[in-house]
Amino acid sequence: MTASVPLRALAGTALAVLVLGTGCDFFDRRDRAAPEIAFMSHGDGYAAKPDFARLEYEHPLAPADLYKITPANLSFLDQEQVDQIYARLTAGPIPDGAFDGDLFFPRGGSGRLRLSEIAGGGLKSLAVNVGGAKLDLIGETLWKGKVFFRDQRLLRNRIEDLAPLRQLGLVQDSAEQPLATTRIDGKEQWLLFPAKLYCGQSLLDGRRESIIIDYAFTDQLPGYRRMPDVMAGRDGFAIRDEIRMIYPGFYLGRAYMDRVFVVNFLLYNKEIAERAREDFVKTGKVQEDCWGGTQQRVAAIRSQG
Repeated sequence: MTASVPLRALAGTALAVLVLGTGCDFFDRRDRAAPEIAFMSHGDGYAAKPDFARLEYEHPLAPADLYKITPANLSFLDQEQVDQIYARLTAGPIPDGAFDGDLFFPRGGSGRLRLSEIAGGGLKSLAVNVGGAKLDLIGETLWKGKVFFRDQRLLRNRIEDLAPLRQLGLVQDSAEQPLATTRIDGKEQWLLFPAKLYCGQSLLDGRRESIIIDYAFTDQLPGYRRMPDVMAGRDGFAIRDEIRMIYPGFYLGRAYMDRVFVVNFLLYNKEIAERAREDFVKTGKVQEDCWGGTQQRVAAIRSQG
């Protein structure tokens, strides 16, 4: 007999595998303080939050500021300050190739991914009976990055260990129809949860576009397997990520579940970051694939001179 699936029973797996984990030393730094970046004061209520256009005019971020940002020191900021950084970024180029990833928890948060508590209600057409706490734990160990296929405007998530998903009966494969794999740093990884890539409006800052990672129509994309890919799509948790570039090779992301913000995450490609650093520090310029709005980062570059 199949049991109906409460949404929170799968939430840890459905979203965390899309925004979690890292195999990259870049994420192992142990900074002890927040980055020295200017912010505007803010209160708790919406009316007490600063206007992003004024923020960017008064406190533009120069490349030197952006290179102060690390995965570790972001955790010393509160969510409003993280939002203020995001609002002063542009999308940059749509990534291409493999990126390592990690999520982070701003100051004042629980310090844990608790998606099983965030989600509620029911999930259509799935039947699994697993405790939410167990799924949160699984979610925190699964995902090892994303692979961008820029020319196809397609993304796949890298899963290094399929065992937890298999144990939950959430993997649909066979010898005749094996799952797609890739090798990253000599390790075989599975490519799951396909998503569309495009430029679109940010759900936080509508002044300029972000790069959107959209799982809504995952079932229409190459390589789709109903289990587990359905969990990320419109018949599951309706996951939608958006990212903006901190500096070349390094992106700040926001993950949404059915248009509700749930967690911050980061993406990093060491080769791109090292190759592009010298030029970006000098010019502050980068290829922009998305609409940058009417308020450019020219003031930030000028402020360095």
